[in-house]
Amino acid sequence: MSLHRSLKTKSGALNQHRNVLTRAERIAKLKEEERFDTAKGALGLVKVRSIKVAAGKKPKKAEAEGAADAKGAKPAAGGAKAPAAKAAAPAAKAAAKK
Repeated sequence: MSLHRSLKTKSGALNQHRNVLTRAERIAKLKEEERFDTAKGALGLVKVRSIKVAAGKKPKKAEAEGAADAKGAKPAAGGAKAPAAKAAAPAAKAAAKK
């Protein structure tokens, strides 16, 4: 008999975020927050929030290039000096032929 696809585990399943913590994990988290009372024991623990930390998104290439230009990077090939270079190019070619 085959295993249903929803029951199969992925390769990184153990590292994924879980909403339900084990009792040991809850006690460890409560000790970090100094909310665990050893006199009461491990039964009847208070609720512990498990928050997933989201990683920041990478900027798009167009935004990254715009940010690089704003930081003082060299202008692109079609910058302000391009028309003068185009005008000098035919004269340099003519001189090279002679």
